[in-house]
Amino acid sequence: MLATNVTRLLDIQHPIVLAPMGAVSGGALAGAVTRAGGLGLIGPGYLGPDWIEGAFRDAGNARVGIGFITWYLEQHPEQFDAALAHRPAAVMLSFGDAAPWIARAKAAGALVFCQVQSLAGAREAAAAGADLIVAQGGEAGGHGARRGTLALVPAVVDAVAPLPVLAAGGIADGRGLAAALTLGAGGVLLGTRFLASQESLASAAQKQRLLAASGDETRRTTIFDRVRGIAWPAPYTGRALVNDFTRRWHGREEALDAALASEGPRYQAASASGDLDTALTWSGEGVDLVRDAPPAAELVQRLVAEAEAALAAGAALRA
Repeated sequence: MLATNVTRLLDIQHPIVLAPMGAVSGGALAGAVTRAGGLGLIGPGYLGPDWIEGAFRDAGNARVGIGFITWYLEQHPEQFDAALAHRPAAVMLSFGDAAPWIARAKAAGALVFCQVQSLAGAREAAAAGADLIVAQGGEAGGHGARRGTLALVPAVVDAVAPLPVLAAGGIADGRGLAAALTLGAGGVLLGTRFLASQESLASAAQKQRLLAASGDETRRTTIFDRVRGIAWPAPYTGRALVNDFTRRWHGREEALDAALASEGPRYQAASASGDLDTALTWSGEGVDLVRDAPPAAELVQRLVAEAEAALAAGAALRA
């Protein structure tokens, strides 16, 4: 068993937390991670109260949390109201000013996680009253920034001590979990690895594409947000698998903006039909290590066993 400050704070068996991937981390996946000994976080993304209600229903009696895109939450506070009515175990706030939301989340009995991409952001979140900091490196799939996980995590650990820290970004197996613990984190927040799981709400085609992909085939870009009309603030970009749409428009953002009248509907049609040569598949650089899509509980057990083996091997080097 891997006992850390994160397992103690969250009262969980394993230091593994499901990333709240928008419209992918549904209630069934979050519940499965929790029942396996980690903590599952539901990810509503841009979806509203009805989806949130359904996700908590799908989680059953499992103790789960929920994560929000903070700048979007400012425009849609009804998401927050719907979630707090279910008294989630944790609320994770990312990509914006968390301070206005922390007191309400704690009053509802939730622990507050703040995901950050910089040392300054970590210090601000700690001062605002976060219970736990998620240090997200740029290797992460979906939205994030530039700093690398390996350097960012120990710097954040030192800056916010004694607050627990979760490492995120490019971690997809037990070796990554072991490395995060060695860097001083108390656990990991995993997205891409659980995106390819049985309970994930990603499409079967997206999962198959992930299983065949390499981290070399991912890129941080703004084009998928631009074509969908989602105004993400700087400095955040999204890491996704390269496809025909990326090859056509990445680096030509101004031209894409000028062509949105035609490209927007074309993209929407491709997304609706599951055409992944145009529509996006979010993915972190750790996708090289993702080669199957088993049940989430099996993944949790595998990650822990791999981490314990990696830590034991490291200890043996002292001989």
